[in-house]
Amino acid sequence: MVKSIKIQFALILFAATCFVIHSFSYIEFIGEEKFLPVRILFYFIMISSVFNAGLVTQKYIHSRKKKRSSALS
Repeated sequence: MVKSIKIQFALILFAATCFVIHSFSYIEFIGEEKFLPVRILFYFIMISSVFNAGLVTQKYIHSRKKKRSSALS
């Protein structure tokens, strides 16, 4: 596990972006429903990775505010 919050923040944002791009690249409005379970799995992974990226973003912003407030004191 990566200890630095900045590196962890960057890696999770990169992974979430990759999952979003991968999931949306398989959208077909007409075509075969051949790989439907795999697409559904990747949509759930995409949703969870974006949710996780939001949590890490909140943690990163909170840690920056904490450092900034302790530096001002």
